[in-house]
Amino acid sequence: MLPNVVSKTIVLEDGREITIETGALAKQADGSVVVKMGKAMLLATIVTKNEAGEGVDFLPLSVDYQEKFAASGKIPGGFLKREGRLSDYEVLISRLVDRAVRPLFPDDYHADTNISITLMSSDEEVLPDALAGLAASAAIAVSDIPFNGPISEVRVAKVDGRLIINPKPQELKLATLEFMVAGSEEFILMVEGEADEITEDEMVEALEFAHQEVKRHCAIQKELTLAVGKGQKRSYTHETHDEGLLARMKQELYGPCYEVVSRQIANKNERSELIKAIKQGFVESLGEDHGFDKFLIDKYFGKIHKEAARNFTLNEKKRLDGRNPNEIRPIWSVVDYLPSAHGSAVFTRGETQSVTTCTLGTKLDEQMIDGAVHSGYNKFYLHYNFPGFSTGEVKPNRGPGRREIGHGNLAMRALRRVLPPDAENPYTIRVVSDILESNGSSSMATVCAGSLALMDAGVPIKAPVTGIAMGMISDSTTGNYTILSDILGDEDHLGDMDFKVTGTEKGITACQMDLKVEGLDYAVLKEALYQAKDGRLHILDEIRKTLSAPRAEYKPHAPRSQNMEIPKELIGAVIGPGGKVIQEIQKDTGATIIIEEVDNMGKINIFANNQTSMDGAIKRIKAIVAQPEIGEVYTGKVKNIMPFGAFVEFMPGKDGLLHISEIKWERLESMDGVLESGEEITVKLIDVDKKTGKFKLSRKVLLPKPEKSDKPGQKS
Repeated sequence: MLPNVVSKTIVLEDGREITIETGALAKQADGSVVVKMGKAMLLATIVTKNEAGEGVDFLPLSVDYQEKFAASGKIPGGFLKREGRLSDYEVLISRLVDRAVRPLFPDDYHADTNISITLMSSDEEVLPDALAGLAASAAIAVSDIPFNGPISEVRVAKVDGRLIINPKPQELKLATLEFMVAGSEEFILMVEGEADEITEDEMVEALEFAHQEVKRHCAIQKELTLAVGKGQKRSYTHETHDEGLLARMKQELYGPCYEVVSRQIANKNERSELIKAIKQGFVESLGEDHGFDKFLIDKYFGKIHKEAARNFTLNEKKRLDGRNPNEIRPIWSVVDYLPSAHGSAVFTRGETQSVTTCTLGTKLDEQMIDGAVHSGYNKFYLHYNFPGFSTGEVKPNRGPGRREIGHGNLAMRALRRVLPPDAENPYTIRVVSDILESNGSSSMATVCAGSLALMDAGVPIKAPVTGIAMGMISDSTTGNYTILSDILGDEDHLGDMDFKVTGTEKGITACQMDLKVEGLDYAVLKEALYQAKDGRLHILDEIRKTLSAPRAEYKPHAPRSQNMEIPKELIGAVIGPGGKVIQEIQKDTGATIIIEEVDNMGKINIFANNQTSMDGAIKRIKAIVAQPEIGEVYTGKVKNIMPFGAFVEFMPGKDGLLHISEIKWERLESMDGVLESGEEITVKLIDVDKKTGKFKLSRKVLLPKPEKSDKPGQKS
């Protein structure tokens, strides 16, 4: 019996239970809980410092989700045999939780804070990532850390036309839509997921359904908070203020800031320099010994600039760069830009640019997934790179960060839904997006460039996919709001919503939404979705001017691929003793051959750099697996000569007897000088012994039969 445990239970619609327990584990953390569902167990903890660091005016929050290999009875691979840095999958789950909880910490709370979520036990029927947000929020709920929650996070999926919460893995494979949805009792905070070209109304229906479940989880957490006596939160002072300085700055600087943003300057660097000059002028006006806190000057100026920019958009229904709210920046694109790539594209929208490549590989190039819960192989993966020069920054390349991993995953999910099924796609496909310029929506530029690169490579996608980033600026006092299409980087920073939507002409394939303000009416959400649809279709029209459908042929330098299927009992014949046969075929033809048993059949995947190599490999394999047919003619090689005839290898690994009487129409007294070992001859299979399976060959039946002579004693 565990000591001092407080427990609450959530019962899902289908009867499954989620239990939240606190009081037994990790009691030195500020808050800790164990969340259970079936045999799955997550430990979530939160620890925060009491004071904020000097000069910190934001929340230094870190969220780490990790799955222990022991949770599923596995030992980690690699040399060290221990859990290392978080995998991309764990980073993605960490980001989902971070994006859900971060907006609900008080704006003036700036202490270093860490949330740790650990999968301690797994269950094959439970997807633990759908419990991570609930676990994190519950850990905060049993602490004294200020938080405007609770929140919860659920996965909603549509299977066989029915919406379900937290589906089982097998159900998820059949889902036509799948979204992770986080929210509080009042509103939705975060959405991320993918779908099979669904309508905007279908998406809103799924979000409303998920939010109803989220509300129930939040109510249970409130009960948990009261049960552990943590209704009273700690007091803190993480900010200092100078109201006089703020009033002076607003009086002097709001007007100049509003005047600059109202110029509607398209170039972000020019606009930025003018804004910087306003602040610099104010600082210089104070004199060298002004005595004001530089940190507060920077903070207040940012606040004033933000207010001026937001008010301009709300008042004038115009953008910082002069566009209307629903207007898309100018677009240009090209394909086949990189002559040595299998597929390539440049997509530029305003000051955001992606150069994307598509590379076709073999099964040997599949991405191996070796996780505590998830393992297997990926045939399609997308990498997103965001170098410092894309925004004019000096930044060394230290590999992908969490942002790069998240953006790449969103673009990958958007494109994955239009790829041909694995059974019809012999290639491993790698798409890489390098962002060369960035001023908003670089992940959506990746989707557009990725579609073009896939089509340029000849990958038969169902339809091109485009993406758009939506924003919103709102005033909670007046209820006034403006929805913005194709947002700038500044609008992302200044706005209340970042909503990325991708899809085909038919419907939505992926989305990602983050809210920075409390509350988003579903009517406003639907309006944003339909405005996003108009934007997506406009962008689709633009990229179709460059390339409207996949190329009918692969590039000449792209690898060729072909699949074959053989009876499983012939796999050994193709491989040969110790791999001798398959190695010889690869050496002679230059092709790469991969063979495996799947569903009691031999699946052969052949890759070659040119058609000659491909044809040669196919011919050799067909010869090995072909079944001898009586009456067929073969070109064989004499293997052994015997007094009564010769043994001829007429098919790879198959010898038949060419009896002395079947070599010529003339009678032969012996085999001397008739045939030579290694000689190639044409023979016909005339019989197969039913008992022994031995093959009987004839050469003479392929030769003209001599005419019979009417003269007595003359041989024919």
